[in-house]
Amino acid sequence: MYLPWLGIFDRIFKCDLFILLDNVPYSKNYYLNRNKIKTAKGWTWLTIPVLTKGNINKIIKEIEIDNKSSWRKKHWMSIYYAYSTAPYFKDHSPFFEEFYQREWIYLAEISTSMIVYLLEALQITTPIIPASSMEISGKKDELLLNICKELGADEYLSGPDGRNYLNLELWNKNGIKVQFHDYNHPQYNQLYGKFQMFMSVIDLIFNNGPESLNILKN
Repeated sequence: MYLPWLGIFDRIFKCDLFILLDNVPYSKNYYLNRNKIKTAKGWTWLTIPVLTKGNINKIIKEIEIDNKSSWRKKHWMSIYYAYSTAPYFKDHSPFFEEFYQREWIYLAEISTSMIVYLLEALQITTPIIPASSMEISGKKDELLLNICKELGADEYLSGPDGRNYLNLELWNKNGIKVQFHDYNHPQYNQLYGKFQMFMSVIDLIFNNGPESLNILKN
C-alpha cells in the first residue's frame, strides 16, 4: 500500500516477520496506489497514477507509474500545506521533500521505500520481505499457506477480510494457526477540528512524533 493507515503498522508490529505480497494481481481502486490525508478542508486522496494499458494480468511488482503528470509535486505540496504546522513535521520533511523529487518507475518500489521509512519513524523493527523474492507459487490462500510453510511459521496473522476466503481447515491440517487482526482505531492529537479516522499513518507521525508507536499500539 501507498502511505498505509495505522492498522497495517500495528499488524507489522505484532509480527515476527512481515511479507509484502507483491506477486499477486494488481487491484484497481484499492489502496495500492492511494491513501488519505487530513487537510484544513477535510480528508483528501493522494493517488499515484499508474499505466493502465495491459495491466489486467500484471502482478503488483510489475505495475509502472505514469509519470506524465506532475503527481509528485502535487503530493508533496498537499502534504506540506496540510501538515507544515504539525508539531513534528519538520523532523520528517527533508525525507519527504527528497522522496518526491525522485522519479520512480514502479509502484511497488515507491510503496516499499515509503513503508521502510515509516517503520523507522515509528521505531518498528520487524523485518519485511517481498514475496516475489521467494519464488513460491499458489493462488489466494494457497499462496499464503505456502509462504508460511516455506518460512517455518506456526502462526499467521491475517487481515479481517481473511475470514471471507481462508480455508481454515487446510491451515489446521498444516499445523499453522490463523489469527485475525481486528484493529481498534485510537484517537490522537490531530489538526483541523473533529477527529478523523483511517488517515495515512503520516497524520499520526506528524502530529505526535515519538509517542506515535504507543498511540498506535493502544
